Amino acid sequence: MYYRVSRRTFLAAAGGSVASTFMAGGTARAREGQVGTRPPNLIVIMADDLGAKELSCYGNRVHQTPHLDGLGEEGVRFETCYATPICHPTRLMMMTGQYGCHNGVYNFAGRRGGPEADAPVENIANSHVTFANVLKKAGYTTAHAGKWQLSGKLPGLIRECDFDEYCMWAYEHNLPEGVKHAGGLENDKKPSRYWHPSIVRNGDYVPTREDQYGPDIFNDFVLDFIDRNKDRPFFVYYPMCLTHAPHVPTPLSWKEGMDKYKNSKDNFKPAVEYVDVLIGRLIKRLDELGLRENTVLFFTGDNGTGGEGKGQPTELGARVPMIVNGPGIVKPRGATMELTDLSDILPTLAAFASAEPPADRPLDGKSYATFLRGDTDTTRDWIFSYIGDARILRTKRWLLEDNSPHHYGRLYDCRDSRDGTGYREVTDSEDPEVAEVKQRFAALLEKLPAPVLPEDGSPTDKKPRRRETG
Repeated sequence: MYYRVSRRTFLAAAGGSVASTFMAGGTARAREGQVGTRPPNLIVIMADDLGAKELSCYGNRVHQTPHLDGLGEEGVRFETCYATPICHPTRLMMMTGQYGCHNGVYNFAGRRGGPEADAPVENIANSHVTFANVLKKAGYTTAHAGKWQLSGKLPGLIRECDFDEYCMWAYEHNLPEGVKHAGGLENDKKPSRYWHPSIVRNGDYVPTREDQYGPDIFNDFVLDFIDRNKDRPFFVYYPMCLTHAPHVPTPLSWKEGMDKYKNSKDNFKPAVEYVDVLIGRLIKRLDELGLRENTVLFFTGDNGTGGEGKGQPTELGARVPMIVNGPGIVKPRGATMELTDLSDILPTLAAFASAEPPADRPLDGKSYATFLRGDTDTTRDWIFSYIGDARILRTKRWLLEDNSPHHYGRLYDCRDSRDGTGYREVTDSEDPEVAEVKQRFAALLEKLPAPVLPEDGSPTDKKPRRRETG
């Protein structure tokens, strides 16, 4: 055996068709030594604007990310995981287990294909069932830390989504009535997320100092939450502010005389590496508390790297890291060529928690908890991404990018490659094998509809295709 099993397991069955409603279907299987054990703790970490290609375990030769590399080596590192190419629809997709065609959010409100700002689908607490709702109902204590960027107003902000506690980077509209942020500003106008940050914790504005760094505050909050809840099942949703612009110095890269608020691409490498530092602190605390073997940790990103894929309906825009680690629970497979997208997070969490996914709405995600445990060796046949009316569809071999109601897009034969190298465009090919793929993709896309919008130019019309180089 590669790993030790000492707790309940739950097999969740999810059909491959997005047209059918996800059925809980799974059953808890009795295993030796399980009786009386508590469900595993669950932590989902999402870095901001961090494509897969930025981590050394995904081939980056500049950035050093040893803690994440170790988690992937000793757990599971998916070579192909898709978010959407931009953060707002990604957050809804991951939290609800639904693609835009089912949760109604294809883009930011007011942008191409996005809802109106006051549309019901923008109200996350009233219109959606999220992973926090599912896990809270199953008895988990829940927390959010970092970037929210979703609906909600005080006093119910974030808590109305079934998070017991939160510590968030606060925009001006998130602050309590009559409160104005007295600290740092980004571009001299937006409350800072990094140095001298704007923080709201459990409804209260938290004054900060010039020497305080937002990502440290969020990380400390997570560690404290875990300390206080170590004796009960907990769920932490930790959407980081790093590595989103502005790219400013980190506590490890700042030197006397440097401007803590100056945006420079030179600060991107330190930002990526500081993500890894924060992950290291979290791992250390779990080890100190004896919680590692009963904790499953997911690490991913919300879209491709800013300026290098983000916002583009391409694999470079959608491909993000997905590392899952849980000694004693997750089989140490290392790198895997199996597929996943972020709609799979909710059903996978539900499976680990022996919780019931929402049965009153279609779910697009498929649990891969059995794959993580080592009970199966496959996940799903295809993954999907979208932004506005543009779609991306992927199997292990074939990739369709920038497909919309107005144009077919580009079809690639990727063979065994995952990083853009060696892809061969076959959009205009008449080969019978390609024709069969086109037919299959067309059948899938019928069940993954894009909004029909005026043809006034998609974000990538007439722009060259950019490829990952590692």
